[in-house]
Amino acid sequence: MEKFEKFSGVAAPMPLVNIDTDMIIPKNFLKTIKRSGLGVHAFAEMRYNQDGSEVADFVLNQPAYRDAQILVAGDNFGCGSSREHAPWALADFGIKVVVSTSFADIFFNNCFKNGMLPIVLPQEQVDLLMKDAEKGSNARMDVDLESQTITTSEGEVISFEVDAFKKHCLLNGLDDIGLTLENASSIDAYEAKMSAQRPWV
Repeated sequence: MEKFEKFSGVAAPMPLVNIDTDMIIPKNFLKTIKRSGLGVHAFAEMRYNQDGSEVADFVLNQPAYRDAQILVAGDNFGCGSSREHAPWALADFGIKVVVSTSFADIFFNNCFKNGMLPIVLPQEQVDLLMKDAEKGSNARMDVDLESQTITTSEGEVISFEVDAFKKHCLLNGLDDIGLTLENASSIDAYEAKMSAQRPWV
C-alpha cells in the first residue's frame, strides 16, 4: 500500500447526507474481486445517464473536479451494506481523503486498510471546507497526516484527530498483509522451530 504523508489536492463538495455504499459503487459492479478498474463506476447511478452519457451537473463530471482527490461530504458517509468495493472504487478514482461529520464504522475502517484517510470534523468545520471546495480547482487543500492538519486555500488550518495505530499504518503504507510481513522473521523462526519439533506435520 502506498504511504500517506502529505499532499495538496482539489476538494469536491458533496453535501448530500447518507451517501451509502450502493451509491458509491452500485451492486451490479460487485462481481470482481480486483481493486483496480472500479473508479470508472464510482457513483455510477449519479454520474451517468441510462445511455452511458455523463450527467453534466454531477460534481465529479464538472471540469473543476474531475481530478479531485478530496471529498467533503454530508453526514453519515459510507452507510449501508459493508462492501469493501466502496473504498476500492473511491481509491481507484483517485480519492485520498474523505471529510464528513460522521462515517459508518465498517466503511471508516476499510478506508484505512485501502490507503485512504477518513476525517471526522464538527459540522462548522465541514461547512467551512465545503465552502472552500465550492471555489473549484484553483482552491487546493493541503492535508498533512503527520501534523494532523488540513489547510484551506485561504491558509486557514484545521486540526483533526486520528487513531495512533491507524495513523502509523497509513504513514508507513501498511495494510493487514504489510503488518503481518513486519513480523516475517519471527514467523519464519517459529515455523522452523515447529518443523524441527514436529517434522511429521
